[in-house]
This record gives sequence, C-alpha cells and structure tokens, in this order.
Amino acid sequence: MFNSLTALPADPILGLLTQYREDTHPQKIDLGVGVYKDPAGHTPILDCVKIAEQRRFETEDTKVYIGPTGSAQFNQLMSVLAFGKTHPALLADRVRTVSTPGGTGALRVAADFIKRCHPDAVLWVSDPTWANHTGLFEAAGITVKTYPYYDYDNKSLKFDQMMQQLQQVNKDDVVLLHACCHNPSGMDLTPAQWDEVIEVTVKQGFTPLIDMAYQGFGDGLDEDAYGVREMAKAVENMILCSSCSKNFGLYRERIGACTILGSDSAQANTAFSVLLYVVRCIYSMPPAHGAAIVETILADDTLNQQWQQELAVMRDRINGNRTMLVNELHKLGVDRDFSFIAQQKGMFSFLGVSSEQVMTLKHDHSIYMVDSSRISIAGISSANVEYLAHCIAKVIK
Repeated sequence: MFNSLTALPADPILGLLTQYREDTHPQKIDLGVGVYKDPAGHTPILDCVKIAEQRRFETEDTKVYIGPTGSAQFNQLMSVLAFGKTHPALLADRVRTVSTPGGTGALRVAADFIKRCHPDAVLWVSDPTWANHTGLFEAAGITVKTYPYYDYDNKSLKFDQMMQQLQQVNKDDVVLLHACCHNPSGMDLTPAQWDEVIEVTVKQGFTPLIDMAYQGFGDGLDEDAYGVREMAKAVENMILCSSCSKNFGLYRERIGACTILGSDSAQANTAFSVLLYVVRCIYSMPPAHGAAIVETILADDTLNQQWQQELAVMRDRINGNRTMLVNELHKLGVDRDFSFIAQQKGMFSFLGVSSEQVMTLKHDHSIYMVDSSRISIAGISSANVEYLAHCIAKVIK
C-alpha cells in the first residue's frame, strides 16, 4: 500500500527551526516560529498557570473520559470571554461551545460541521491567511477561495477590493475572518471596517467563521473581540474558533473551543447535536488538562486578574518590540519607511524584503524568517535589535 506514496515537503517553519538550532553563529536570531518569547528568548509558563496546575494536581481524582463536549465550565467561561457576560446571544441561549484539541482542532471541527451543513459550500479566506487554513478545510472536502486583503506594496489593507469580493459571495458560502492580530500580516480591520464587513455579511447572507487565536494580544481582551461581538449581534448563524495557546501560553496542552451561534435556542440545539457527531467522528473526546487550567484561572477573580496582568506584559512587549525595531532602523538612516510595523498588531508582520534578501539574511547573518519575509515579532529583543536592524539595513541598501 505504501509503495505509491511520495514524500511531501516538510513544514517550512519547522525546517527553519532545525536550521536555527544547528547554527553556531553567536548572534543568530529566530524570527520564524510564532510563539511568545520573553526578552531572554524563552517561552515561559505563566505564574497563574503554575498555580492553576498545582490546584489541578491536588484536586483531580479521576482520568475518566471527559465526554465529547469537554468541560461544561470551560465551555461556558470561554463563551463569556469571547462574547462578554451580557451579550444578547448569550442571554437568548443561542450559543453552544465544545472544547477542542487547540485552535487547529476547532477549525477542523468547524470544517467538518460546514461540510454537513452544506456540502457544496465554498470557504473564502483572506489573501494571505494562516498557512494551515487552506489545508485544513480542503482536507474536509471544502473548496477554498481567497478574497483580497493585504497590499504588499503599500503595506496596507486592500479594504475596497475586499469589500467588492465579499459583495459577490453566495449566501451558502462561508467567509473566514481573523478576529484580531491577523496571521501573517499583522494588519487588522478597524472597528469601522468591521461594521462595514458585518453589513455586507447580513446583506449577502453568507456565514461568517471567525478565527480568534490571539485574543488579548492586540489591544486588549474586549477590544480584540469587537468583531466577534458585533457580528454575533447582527447575524443568525456564526462559527467561532478560539485558541488558548497564545494568551494562556498553553502551546503544548492543545486546548481551544469551537462555538456555534444559532438563530434561536432550538436551532442551536439541533446544530449542536451535529457538532457533537462531528467531534465523535474526529477525536471522540477532547483533552482535559488544558481546559482545567483555563477554567481554574477564569473562574477565580484573583487568578483572572493575575492572568490579565501577565497577558498585558506579553502584549506590551510585542507592541514595544515593533516600535523598537522601527526606531532602530530610523536611527541607522534607512530611507525605506518601516513605520507600518509599529502600526500593526500581534505576533507577525511582513518585513517587506524580497525572498533573495531573506536568503541573504539567513546565510550571511543567521537571521531566520520564512521566504515571504513574515517575521515573528516576539523574536526581537533589546539584546538583538541593533544587530537585526543593521543587517536589514545592509541587505536593502
């Protein structure tokens, strides 16, 4: 059976990580992997997570299956985190949530759910989007198309072109939107732009699928959920995929959530039954440990406050790294305008250099990023920013 197989290319980011680890250059910089790093280049465990894990260790008394829905408390608290306590959709009992193996698991659940709702639905994603979006949905048998989004030349949003395309989307199709901290461009919709997108969503009647992998990493927990909350006020049906990897630092625990919004409670219950069947067919039961950590933090006022403070530290560091790099390039007298980096949000940005210049940065200066020049902002630090800016200035002169 296996004789017909041909090897597939390795993930480019994982390949970069291997090259980086083998590099002996004393000033090497990893701008490839999209994880938060502290100023020392380490991805720490949050203090609030350590406390929650200790409580879990002391109180857990069984390893029995948790059930396809996952933890009811986790699901409820994640819904409140996304929508806010008094959101009309929550008060009307229109929201249903399941725990999933990370944000990726939530997206795959959403993909199979969409396939059961409408087998011929087309999924529209931004150009560009997270590299795994297309593969995830195509693996579920869904056709994927793109709508204009990022203007590489002007380092801005192609909003007019985006709206023109959305006005052509069929009512049975699904449009994937990034809630905040767009991956890979860092270019987010403003609240006013969100309002326009919501208006065309209602007019066209397509279903919005919002991927919220970075809530709290942009402007704040509530600010980053603006599009999610306003969209849910306006539409009858919506799908939301959430991740706890970044804002809780639970990368390896693989816990996320898939949330559906029904037109009313009865429709939500029907859709939920289909969602549970999808879960059962993919992985049967979600992991419990990460959900237990998150619900312990969100349910405890003191831990919740501590988490928000630690989240603010991560957010402020990333935003500070953006400004720090722009300032350093300006100090070197670089003619090219890099101010867009400071204006964007989240973990990523396109540096805007050619693939040849990316290769030069890697081979000559041991600075690692993907060929598109997407950089992970968390890899910048006060210890390496001067070297980084000097090398960028050198290759673009």
